[in-house]
Amino acid sequence: MRYRDDMTFPAHEYERRLRELRGRMAERRLDAVVISDPENLMYLTDYQTTGYSFFQALVVPLDDEPVMVTRALEESNVIHRTWVERSRPYPDNGDAIRELVKVLKDLGLGGARVGFERNSYYFPAYQQDRLHDAYGNGLVDCFGIIEEGRIRKSDVEIEVMRRAAAAAEAGMTAGLETAVAGATENDVAAAISAAMFRAGGEFPSVMPYVASGPRSMIGHCTWEGRTIRPGEHVFLEVGGCYRRYHTAMMRTAVNGHLTDSMYRAQETMKYALAELRRTLRPGMTVGEVDDLARGIIDGNDVGARLVTRAGYSIGIAFPPSWDEGYILSLMSGDPTPLEPGMTFHILPWMWGVDGDKTVGISDTVRITDDGCESFFTLDEDFVVHEDPAGRTPATDATRTAVSG
Repeated sequence: MRYRDDMTFPAHEYERRLRELRGRMAERRLDAVVISDPENLMYLTDYQTTGYSFFQALVVPLDDEPVMVTRALEESNVIHRTWVERSRPYPDNGDAIRELVKVLKDLGLGGARVGFERNSYYFPAYQQDRLHDAYGNGLVDCFGIIEEGRIRKSDVEIEVMRRAAAAAEAGMTAGLETAVAGATENDVAAAISAAMFRAGGEFPSVMPYVASGPRSMIGHCTWEGRTIRPGEHVFLEVGGCYRRYHTAMMRTAVNGHLTDSMYRAQETMKYALAELRRTLRPGMTVGEVDDLARGIIDGNDVGARLVTRAGYSIGIAFPPSWDEGYILSLMSGDPTPLEPGMTFHILPWMWGVDGDKTVGISDTVRITDDGCESFFTLDEDFVVHEDPAGRTPATDATRTAVSG
């Protein structure tokens, strides 16, 4: 391992991750693992590139130094970003799988028990078939062996996520301010992106979701140049990123009068988030979290529902998604217990208020030793912009609060 002071985390953090991985390898009786998932490569070595559509893998023997197999251009990322001392680049007209098999055999692992990530996004079936054909017996699926470590964030990871949260808040604040009648969805997206990046954020795995008026009922809908009209709401979901770690939040802007149904939706979501933050703690199961959020949202009287899971693990991510939901999602019936260090985007959002509006307020939290805490401080109320006619939006004082 090369010791350097310009990586995301200090050397002892990577030493711990590698040591714990090898402990899990020994438990599974693996002589080596081939790690190809971009997030897992980043977690182990600090390696990152936007060129991850080309095959790349880290071979980690149980008792020898790891070796990175990369496209020749990407070897510069190994040299300048990581602690990895040994790499085997292949040219663009080369054969990545043949190079990988050669590395395994050069390490004395021919015929050994070697794990590979069968569910890796960028290790397609045809390449896996070629690896099996060229290597022979001994290959076993080790999917999840890195994720077992990633699911609980260390203190230094939490600090990096705080920087991602600062970028997300800056972007959301700018987006909410810009989401006024007469502006376009593109104006809002541009304001969010500029503010995030100026606040120190880096390119997120998903750019902001910006949906105005009736377009908010389209799942995963983002900006398309539409002009926001008087009286319309704007649904925003923003993920801030720093060193590939993400935090995310939903918020809503309203132009003109805040109707009673929209107010009640706001208060329902705020109550759900407050109850989740009050209740989440180690030992509570993932299924219980979903049941709590769903029970509150489904009890609304404005025609909306919670159409998705109640949240998901969040942390390291590369496009096309910012979540770690494939590791752990908040879904009913899952007996997995919460543990200190887990981080979740919790989203008791509401699909179909009055039948034609989707609104959202969400939070990213970390599980602590005795509860949970938010990464954000941004106000959760809908941002209400006075309409062009000059009418003053209704205030909370005129409303009946939503409670249990």
